[in-house]
Amino acid sequence: MQLEVGSILEGKVTGITKFGAFVELPGGKTGMVHISEVAPTFVKEIRDFVTENQTVKVKVLSIGEDGKISLSMKKALDPAQQQPQRREQRGGNGPRAPRQPRPAAVSPGRPGNYEWQSRRNEGGSFEDMMSRFKQSSDEKMSDLKRAVESKRGGFSRHNNPRG
Repeated sequence: MQLEVGSILEGKVTGITKFGAFVELPGGKTGMVHISEVAPTFVKEIRDFVTENQTVKVKVLSIGEDGKISLSMKKALDPAQQQPQRREQRGGNGPRAPRQPRPAAVSPGRPGNYEWQSRRNEGGSFEDMMSRFKQSSDEKMSDLKRAVESKRGGFSRHNNPRG
């Protein structure tokens, strides 16, 4: 049987190391599944996913000039199974709270907490966009300077009695 990159085959696990599993393919050739290609989730201990003499389905990723065959178990799965499982399905530390979006502009009381926000609806020329950007940037810099000055005790370099 001729091996081709992209073909999906069944093979038998003949050896397991901390970095991957060796799989005997039809025709007597042996390839390796790297630990990152074993499952669609993080694999810390490969023996949690495969055992010796287990028959596994693999996809041929590459065949090196030296004859080394790189295999993937996760890419041999159906597309729906290739998606990483959510933590609560894996029995992790319980369900995670959904991520909250970060504030788009300035959070009150926290100067400098900015996040870039696209304004796709605002058209105009490049010069108009640059002008708006510069104005926004100047406002943010002014807010930051005020916050720094207030942390120094209210003295600015213009009214500092020390010089």
